[in-house]
Amino acid sequence: MFSSNTDIRRTLGDFHIEGMILRYSRFMPKLYNWCKSLGFEAGKIVPSRAFCSDESQGYPIILIAKHFGAFPFNHGRVGGIVSTGRHGPHAAHGKDMLIIQASHVGYDPQTGTFGTYRRLQTEHNCNSTNCGKISHTLAWYQQHYNFAKDNILLEKLGEDFLIHIDNQILKQDKAEGLFLNLELLVEPDSNGQLTPLRSRSTAKTYIAAESLVQRVGSERWPQDDTITIGDDLSAELFRFKHEISDDIEGPNRLEQNLLPAMSWIVTSPEPMLTAAQVNTQAEFDRNYRSIVNEPGYQGKNLVFIAGLNIDISPEPGQLFPLTKFVPWAAYVQTADGSHRMLEQQQLFDVLQQQPDENPDSIDLEQAIHIMEEAREVPVNTPQRPGKG
Repeated sequence: MFSSNTDIRRTLGDFHIEGMILRYSRFMPKLYNWCKSLGFEAGKIVPSRAFCSDESQGYPIILIAKHFGAFPFNHGRVGGIVSTGRHGPHAAHGKDMLIIQASHVGYDPQTGTFGTYRRLQTEHNCNSTNCGKISHTLAWYQQHYNFAKDNILLEKLGEDFLIHIDNQILKQDKAEGLFLNLELLVEPDSNGQLTPLRSRSTAKTYIAAESLVQRVGSERWPQDDTITIGDDLSAELFRFKHEISDDIEGPNRLEQNLLPAMSWIVTSPEPMLTAAQVNTQAEFDRNYRSIVNEPGYQGKNLVFIAGLNIDISPEPGQLFPLTKFVPWAAYVQTADGSHRMLEQQQLFDVLQQQPDENPDSIDLEQAIHIMEEAREVPVNTPQRPGKG
């Protein structure tokens, strides 16, 4: 998905949050009405969701069932990963198809920060990470980044701007870890080599690159003293290498999605939000291609929409989060074979044009009541061999 630092910066910058947020209670009827406008038939639509397994995703699932009249097919794995092997079974279950993919992130309105969610079912209603899968994936990278921030030192000695770099960070033959883009940190010598000025017991000292001095600001270099580089170790200055192992569900697709953008994620003011955005972008790109090539979807009306679920913790008296949706992109195909892509602004505008009321929505309580009152249907089990 990403081929350069410039690509990463542009792609992340194109995923806008402000001005693009829809409450799920408005998003679902708008999405349903849009599908109807495309020729989808009421009562023949099989929605599918690729959400994380967190309980915070339950409210959106309830609203999908309410507005589409069918409990959504489960297309997802933990972290909001789409299981492409489920395309065929999904396609066989209905006439018109809808797939909603969404990574999710918690939001604390009291602090205005992303990444946590209040769990009502815990003993003390405590806040914990949300999405936990994303948080767990980021932890290793954040640990290495924090070590580098604390063990790269800046010093001004006379007129020279120096940078002291811990040997562990400099080590190039390590199998995995954080690797510096040293040419952006160190001024080359007269031969064009990145040669240390001197070696210390656990670090090496270099003349700092002029571009680094300008980026950090010359006034930040202390005279005859050192400070850590801290947050001035920006995303362009390093990269990660990590052997991605399988998890319990197989290949760790979430980490594969995040790794190319990981230096941008860990340096973000909101790493959990940025990671969820990256995963949504990567999953749409990957799964659009798998959907196009799925035989079961040929000749069907289909909408594949991807975005971000923002889980706002429930207030006292609320059972569910005030979940909001930020659309990213959509792929639309119709039964006659035509197809098109909608980018974020186009998608948001199309949804905003749809009515907020859904005349076909179902009363879930009434539907459950009908089933409770339904005539009992006996289930005749086959007799086991040898029994008589």
